[in-house]
Amino acid sequence: MTDVFAVVRGTIAPQLEQALHDSRANPLPAAPSSLPAEPSHSHALFARLLAATVDAAPAPAAPAVALTPGADSTAATASDPAAASVTELLAAYRDGSTTPTAVVEALAPHWTSDDVWSDAVLRLVDGAEQAAAESTRRWAAGEARALEGVPFAVKDIIDVAGTVVTSGSLQTGDRVAPADATVVARLRAAGGIPVFTAATTEFACGGPHNARYGAVRNPWDPERWTGGSSTGSGSALAARIVPLALGSDTGGSIRVPSALCGTTGIKPTYGLVPRTGVASLSWTLDHVGPMARTAEDLALVLAVIAGGDGHDPTTHTAVPLVEAAPGRIAGMRIGVPRVWFTERVDRAVLDAHAAAVDRFAALGAEIVPIEFDDLEAIDAECWTVFYGELAANQEANAATADLFDAGTRARFDVAFTPTAADYLRSLRRRPLVQAAMVARMDEAGVDVVLTPGIGATAPRLDDLTMTVDGVPYNLHDVIPRNTRVFDYVGFPALMMPAGTAPDGLPVGVQLVARPWDDRLVLSAAAAFQEVTDHHHRVPPASATRGSTDQ
Repeated sequence: MTDVFAVVRGTIAPQLEQALHDSRANPLPAAPSSLPAEPSHSHALFARLLAATVDAAPAPAAPAVALTPGADSTAATASDPAAASVTELLAAYRDGSTTPTAVVEALAPHWTSDDVWSDAVLRLVDGAEQAAAESTRRWAAGEARALEGVPFAVKDIIDVAGTVVTSGSLQTGDRVAPADATVVARLRAAGGIPVFTAATTEFACGGPHNARYGAVRNPWDPERWTGGSSTGSGSALAARIVPLALGSDTGGSIRVPSALCGTTGIKPTYGLVPRTGVASLSWTLDHVGPMARTAEDLALVLAVIAGGDGHDPTTHTAVPLVEAAPGRIAGMRIGVPRVWFTERVDRAVLDAHAAAVDRFAALGAEIVPIEFDDLEAIDAECWTVFYGELAANQEANAATADLFDAGTRARFDVAFTPTAADYLRSLRRRPLVQAAMVARMDEAGVDVVLTPGIGATAPRLDDLTMTVDGVPYNLHDVIPRNTRVFDYVGFPALMMPAGTAPDGLPVGVQLVARPWDDRLVLSAAAAFQEVTDHHHRVPPASATRGSTDQ
């Protein structure tokens, strides 16, 4: 059996040491020649970009279903609700093909099964049947709200009132959430139905083998992991036991399981979605967002959960338009980087990325080369921010560190290595990097950037390795490379399935835009998904196909 603590610490400690060495070798100019590099400069940049993005008229408060599936599709939804997307469920409710009560009754047995996908489910949320009955009544009475009757899962770091929410940790005991997190409350107010809490790595940072609940096996191959930290959300969506889930993303935790499980997820612009009621891992990197099967579904949900709540100080009262408008793709300029994001990436992932580039060109987009400077140095700063804030968030648990799972304990063990100067240097670099990336996109005239997704297919659970062109790597050397930089800068980033590798597992591509241009990545993804079927592919272990775990 792999010594997880030794493997993880043996991988991350050298990474952090190298990151600190590189950062210290390149200090920022000293006063009085210091640069505009305080957190307030980030806030100013984001405020300026938000003002430029928000239309004079307010965005619609409740979006309509953009596309209405035909009769065949709604009939199929009625006969097999496990296969349905959010959009398809809403269309079937609207035309009376099925009801929320019927859908919850059909899906509920899967939440308590002993199959592969049951790893995703931690606890059922009380009141789902009653909520479904109320949603059924509302549809019949013509009183349906934006997400009326849509069941959803909630990552176990996001509070659901009256439900045991543990952050996947033995440290928390059987903590009962006192109130809904803002995102859960908003989904409920729009008619959504929380049905279960979904597994997470411990405090959204631990290892695949969770000490409290065990590993979440990938529905595509039970010997592989789903990717983290939104492990249960990704698995449940791929397995077709729920059409929607909430996740969080600090270094890629929405986008990683989306890529490795063949689903679609978005890390919104930092400050678009409130984090109130969500356990903090690294507060300047944490993002909360939706995970679903299509970009269209994500847009419906993101429009509901976006906007300030008066509690999370990073959010704003103004909300930019959130939509998935496939027609935007004509004439869209898509930047394609060829250096950092294509290194340490398996040929199958690169081939899927190349095919996606060709597909976007065929849809009328203009493909533009683009590169960002100093990504290796920026990646190093991501580590320092993460570990500094992890240490601050978890230092009260130092006396009971033996309760952490091996992966979390390894991270906690190195988290106190950065000095205060190291941490603050990484924070001071952030506004400079954000401004430089926006300037580079402006210079190239690009609307979005398209990168490969995760560098390889899902890692093995037995030894925590991923294979890149036949060479095994520890998962920590591959997984976060293409994702965490966008947590550091706070830009919106969407992951969607883009193909299948020779090992039969899904691979993805990532779309990134300037802050507050979430609608552009959603629209580009929706256009791609209109002409591809990658997001329709179903794993062997799923509610629609049965289980391979025999």
